Amino acid sequence: MNVIEVSNLKKQYRSILAVNDISFNVEEGTIFGMLGPNGAGKSTTIECIIGLKKRSNGLVDVLGLDPAVDNEKLYNIIGVQLQETSYQDKIKVYELCDLFKMMYKTPTDYMQLLERFELADRLKSYVSALSGGQKQKIAIVLALIANPKIVFLDELTTGLDPNARREMWQCIKELKDEGRTVFMTTHYMEEAAFLCDKICIIHDGEIIAMGTVDGVVENSGIDMEVTFETNKDVTGLIKKIENINEVVKNNDNYTVCFKDEEVIGEIILALKNNNISYRNLNINRPNLEDVYLKLTGTKWKELD
Repeated sequence: MNVIEVSNLKKQYRSILAVNDISFNVEEGTIFGMLGPNGAGKSTTIECIIGLKKRSNGLVDVLGLDPAVDNEKLYNIIGVQLQETSYQDKIKVYELCDLFKMMYKTPTDYMQLLERFELADRLKSYVSALSGGQKQKIAIVLALIANPKIVFLDELTTGLDPNARREMWQCIKELKDEGRTVFMTTHYMEEAAFLCDKICIIHDGEIIAMGTVDGVVENSGIDMEVTFETNKDVTGLIKKIENINEVVKNNDNYTVCFKDEEVIGEIILALKNNNISYRNLNINRPNLEDVYLKLTGTKWKELD
């Protein structure tokens, strides 16, 4: 069942078209990732979906509600962490949690959440005194106080060190394990590949690819490559193997391009059966960054 349905969503600021006629669905109990560099339109999309910004055109349905009309009802069944959220310098953790608790009709016990995310001992600490990872955990706690069916996470791990980032990944996985749906945005390729059941890549406000990570890569038509070195000329031998698209020889270095995974074993077997010694064999599989480069002609930039 789809819990989010977006059809022909458009958001325009005067002459700037931030989101350009995008459509997608999010299935219940999955992690859906919107992947794109800064300025691609990810945050604007989330803000339109939750009703924080008025959409210029299109339809949005979240759990049967239109966020532009049923904003109050929607906010009691979703949890939101926004990229630009900031808190008062002198507000304590329990004060912030109490504030959010007052916003919902049937809030959950935030003490249980603080214990779960190992923050119970920081109950009376100022939020400004928390580490980056602890602040992001607080953001998840606040998003869960409503006991939401859908959790929206906008660039949750931006600015975190690798260890803290991976800790956040585990937190997100746990949300799915509880049966919640997660809609997340990120500009980290590895993060999307690790977490998401389905992704869409957005570029200049338009969706340029969508599906599972493996599906997006496979449908891109980008070749896998095997590279190796040998002192013998094996161009003819390698070309005899079926489903080889290209063999490039540069002195003793070979690059073999193909799409079928089974070709890897056939290359190695052909070299072995012909008593040809080789060295430095590497397998290069296409990834999301390769897909983005092919579709846009622009290299991906991950910004911390």
